[in-house]
Amino acid sequence: MLNITTFLDANARRLDKNVFYCPLRDLRYNSTEVLSIVSGIGQSLKDKGIEKGDRVLIYLNNSPEYIFSLLAIWRIGAIAIPTNRILTSSELNYMINDADAKLIITDDEAKETIKELDTQAYIIENCESFEGSAVIAPEETDWEDLCQLQYTSGTTGKPKGSMLTHGNWFTAIHNACDVLTYKEKDTFLCIYPMAHVGILWAIGALRAGALTIMMKFFEINQYLELCKNEEVTVLSGMPPVIHTLTNLEEEKRENLKTVREIISGGGPLHKKIWKKFMKQYNIPIINAYGLSETIVIGTGTVIRPEDYVTADRYESVGHPVCFSELKIVDDHDANKTLGHFEHGEIALRGPAIAKGYWGMEQETKESFLEDGWFLTGDIGYIDDDERLFITDRKKDMIVMSGWKIYPTEVEETLIKYPKVEEIAIFSIGDCHRGELPVAAVVWKEEEDPEGLVEYAKEYLARYKVPRKIFTMDELPRVNGWKLLRRELREMYSEKLEE
Repeated sequence: MLNITTFLDANARRLDKNVFYCPLRDLRYNSTEVLSIVSGIGQSLKDKGIEKGDRVLIYLNNSPEYIFSLLAIWRIGAIAIPTNRILTSSELNYMINDADAKLIITDDEAKETIKELDTQAYIIENCESFEGSAVIAPEETDWEDLCQLQYTSGTTGKPKGSMLTHGNWFTAIHNACDVLTYKEKDTFLCIYPMAHVGILWAIGALRAGALTIMMKFFEINQYLELCKNEEVTVLSGMPPVIHTLTNLEEEKRENLKTVREIISGGGPLHKKIWKKFMKQYNIPIINAYGLSETIVIGTGTVIRPEDYVTADRYESVGHPVCFSELKIVDDHDANKTLGHFEHGEIALRGPAIAKGYWGMEQETKESFLEDGWFLTGDIGYIDDDERLFITDRKKDMIVMSGWKIYPTEVEETLIKYPKVEEIAIFSIGDCHRGELPVAAVVWKEEEDPEGLVEYAKEYLARYKVPRKIFTMDELPRVNGWKLLRRELREMYSEKLEE
């Protein structure tokens, strides 16, 4: 038997300290309270008819209710579907119907959205009502039992549910603790959306008995205040956050004096920003590489503090973590392994690799090979020190502040706007956010960029909405067919800020 929530029982027996802090409501929870609340939510789900293997969506803001609901779903052997609060009802309904979800956990603030959903809603306003609940035994699950469907938008326009298991998460939690050398005395400040697999870092901190501080969203002044007042030792970041930190006045940098390392991931960190941050703070950046299908660092690579002796180029995402294997293959023939400095598709193998995509047999076969290797869709190379460098993407995915945006998905929505004849979504560089989604549009008659943006806001999550609209007479294509996104990027790209 392997139910990953059993670490909660172990911590409740041996620890007498706070392990989770919600600054928005100034609420702190110790290990015993966490286990009790998770059990209470789990029992309430069972009372509503949720059984082992049932799918349950979570549609909440970053909050104690989110992470405790996630753990409760795992504890009763059900399958969690974490969703982001900014998704629209149509985006949620796709996941509900695709996964045949029985329930969605949400709150009253979402009442307008949930009115249009195709499943029952369970309203949880606060988790304090579950304090003092009797501890329930974890459901008997094993390594291969699913515990999560992590939806990641597909290049065909259909979001894909990565099938993650208790064994996948066991490996990922181990690696998070290992990479960050978490100890009980640590304090981790988390800014990542709980709907993202980046929540791994917080769950790893819970596993280690460290204190996790969860922000509802990133705001630089509160971020700095929490760093100082709570004496944060492990700090979450991403390229835009690290860029912001390099532009602080010198006196504000003192707020980070207790930090021993900061995490980056979710997109490329510009080497000039990385190098500037190191010069200012002398805090190692844990530059991690992984995907939803690998639970970030579950099977992936990372730069660690000990790598800094030779990481002076500030470009690499490092070496494979524990249990992980890495190779570069020909991007047209996955059976052909490439040598050092040869550019090709990045392939990963290890026990945190997802079982495949829910209900998508063909897509699973294309990415999850029979010998266990997973084709990431990213292009890179390995140097002679076996460090990985990412150089491009095989697919047209846009990464903005860690958010993954698939052009085809956005195009299939926006082409329905009555005034649009043709549309192409592509990226332009942005030093702060990495990339921004923009649109090139061929209009039927009159131009209406403002109307198109408003339409996009109605049917798409905000991060997918194009930041700029460019008008064209025709889109660049090969023989009138294949869209040349690279040409669009070259035509409209803006230089990164130094």
